Amino acid sequence: MPHVNQLNDQFPIPGLRFETNPQGMVRATIQTPAAEAELYLQGAHVTRWKPAGHREVLWLSRSSWFESGKPIRGGIPICFPWFGPHPVDPQQPAHGTARISNWNIAQAEETAEHGVKLWLTAQIETFQMTYTVEFGHELKLGLQIRNSQTSTYELPIEEALHTYFSVSDIRQVSIEGLQQAAYIDKMDNGLLKAPAHTAIRFDRETDRIYVNTEAACTLHDPNLQREIVVGKRGSLSTVVWNPWIAKAARMPDFGDDEWQGMVCIESANVATNALTLAPGESHGLQVDISVNAMTNASV
Repeated sequence: MPHVNQLNDQFPIPGLRFETNPQGMVRATIQTPAAEAELYLQGAHVTRWKPAGHREVLWLSRSSWFESGKPIRGGIPICFPWFGPHPVDPQQPAHGTARISNWNIAQAEETAEHGVKLWLTAQIETFQMTYTVEFGHELKLGLQIRNSQTSTYELPIEEALHTYFSVSDIRQVSIEGLQQAAYIDKMDNGLLKAPAHTAIRFDRETDRIYVNTEAACTLHDPNLQREIVVGKRGSLSTVVWNPWIAKAARMPDFGDDEWQGMVCIESANVATNALTLAPGESHGLQVDISVNAMTNASV
């Protein structure tokens, strides 16, 4: 991996700086009039985004490991080429290898709104990966995957941008946009359930895969007086997750009380929406995240 001095010399973009954390991991820090942000080259992992005039949008565990080869808990992990446990080999890392692989910075530029856009690349198994991240008043993510081999990958391909959002209190927030979508309830033996026709609210551990939906989601947080809108393209699944009390206590990289301050809304193609890519075939996933002040008419 290039030394941070090389990266800073190669990409002299206003507001962009490369540095190492105390454990020696390379990260990009962004501080511009549009936003403050942070991205680790391991996993091309966005760990921070604070658009101008707003609070922190992403959640990051205070117990997260920041060590080479270990996943970061929070921010936006890239899950690929499988989601959850490996379908065949339980010794493989959960959520695939993309989030613990080293990615390369291919390009960086200042945007018209005084933000920063990064292009990152990696080879993950048989796939050429390109990830664009635009940090500004909005956060724009684009994941492009291409099967670079001469044969079709032997397993269904799953992908997710596993976004952790910071909330005031999980018991006080709601998510709209998925009312018409059926979902796989992983808390009920993976049962496929009919659309609920109501906003999602939380009073227990929640782990759902909403299927066959391209809908945008809005996360309402009345205590913070804000709405986070998650739009997506090239995604037919949305995963909603909060570990609640017992599971949070079982996870070594998750603070026992931190379940109260986060929720995951993950734009994905998983489970029954998994992909198959023929040799040379590509697929793109785009996610746009914005933050608005709540109005009196908001839920």
